[in-house]
Amino acid sequence: MRPRLIPRGLRWYSVDSATNQAHAISTKQQLYTTDPITPGSVFFLPHGTRIFNKLVQFMKHQQTRYGFHEVITPLIYKTKLYQQSGHWENYRDDMFKVVGHDSSKDDGLHEYGLKPMNCPGHCMIFDKFERSYNDLPVRFSDFSSLHRNEASGALSGLTRVRRFHQDDGHIFCDMPQIESEIENTLKLIKDTYKVFGIDQIEYFLSTRPEKYIGDVATWDDAERQLAAVLDKQGQWQERPGDGAFYGPKIDVLLADAFGKKHQVGTIQLDFQLPQRFNLKYVGEDGNHNHQPILIHRAVFGSLERFFAILLDHYQGKWPFWLNPRQAVILPVNESHIEAAEKLQQRLSGDIVSNEADLAPMTGHHFYVDVDKRSDTIGSRIKEAVQKGYSYILLIGDKDIANGTVAIRSRDSRKVENKSADEVYAMFQQLESNYQ
Repeated sequence: MRPRLIPRGLRWYSVDSATNQAHAISTKQQLYTTDPITPGSVFFLPHGTRIFNKLVQFMKHQQTRYGFHEVITPLIYKTKLYQQSGHWENYRDDMFKVVGHDSSKDDGLHEYGLKPMNCPGHCMIFDKFERSYNDLPVRFSDFSSLHRNEASGALSGLTRVRRFHQDDGHIFCDMPQIESEIENTLKLIKDTYKVFGIDQIEYFLSTRPEKYIGDVATWDDAERQLAAVLDKQGQWQERPGDGAFYGPKIDVLLADAFGKKHQVGTIQLDFQLPQRFNLKYVGEDGNHNHQPILIHRAVFGSLERFFAILLDHYQGKWPFWLNPRQAVILPVNESHIEAAEKLQQRLSGDIVSNEADLAPMTGHHFYVDVDKRSDTIGSRIKEAVQKGYSYILLIGDKDIANGTVAIRSRDSRKVENKSADEVYAMFQQLESNYQ
């Protein structure tokens, strides 16, 4: 399908316009904070960390399903690594530099760079061992923190930061595997966004910029392959000259519940880094000089920025599986506090309530609080709704006698009576179905 051209640099929507609202929700729910002492870096508070970790856990499970192997790579490298990768020439003004000791130099010092991306480190890992065509594709994932020296005037909440995390993935493959790897990545992107109620997705192919590395023929071949995959997805558009300096890319835009569009996911085809790092594998013909192709891909992109999008998307009404406040138990009066605390332990899941000395490696963990203040039930229910708890549970004399609990949702006043086991089973099902 012939793409419709759009001007270079055009963006449908900037999440910066939602920063103030997101910050207000975050302050109310105590999710994150910032401080001038470390501009562009976020302090995730306990409740915000719960959401952040759920997003990471979700993506780690998806990565495993798609054959990725997680690695942990260094935070700093000597600048010669970035000189080899080409980032130093093209990106050094956006990098943080640090000085470290080096006994091999006369002055005992050496300049290092805080990593702004993971790909050079993943190339090093690939190159540490002999690889065969039978090993391909080799897929690495990495959730390490990254640092980019954004201009101080451009910093904004979670959407424009200096320290961030990506659901970073790199695929080393050969030419015939490109199409299936990109198709799998696009499927993962679509399935992931659907979990968050997002099914309006647009695709953009960013082509060779004015400043690039490599030869034109290689760029043209890469762009043709990406266009062929996009043709299978249906409609797509082209962003002429908007590719990265090392290869063309597919950008994915999503529309949230309010119809606002955000650029999040990306797939980057790269013939340049394998060449610069002289990466090789043994082919089926026994030749040791076959060079892999590198695919960079991210689904969430920056986790901080995706967090901000979800803040705007849900307006603080998190779905149960993602909610840092999943349920609150309200004892009617002091005589019901002990029963409420026992119910809390039961509903919190087997990671917390397991009677063994050590928590199990796998299991359920739900965030359940007890509000045992002496305020009226009506007042406590109102505050629980304002705080965004998914479910509110009431326990009194009748509930204790019947072995049940009265439960209502955040968005409905309808009250049901369920046993603790029934509530726990409901929580498990909600989490399993990403509801």
